[in-house]
Amino acid sequence: MNESIGTAVMISVMIAARAASAQQGMLLDFAADKVIKKYQTATCDELKAQKKDPPSAKEKEAIEFLHNDSQARIFFINKIAAPVLNKMYDCGMIP
Repeated sequence: MNESIGTAVMISVMIAARAASAQQGMLLDFAADKVIKKYQTATCDELKAQKKDPPSAKEKEAIEFLHNDSQARIFFINKIAAPVLNKMYDCGMIP
């Protein structure tokens, strides 16, 4: 009987962890899509001007999160790298 309770608890924990992971994945996807859209819709002059602005409190929080979670950082960077860097290259923001 105790084994079945332990198994049930373990399964519940695993389900909760998967749900949290899925939710985190959706939030990362949303954030990445937002960054991509920003770079796709902004002009080069707008991007250059925004680069000089300090990060907002929300952006600082996101940066801190990515610094502390390597899997989230890998997912995020892999998703935004090509569109963002191509736009920056087109705008002369990187060599």
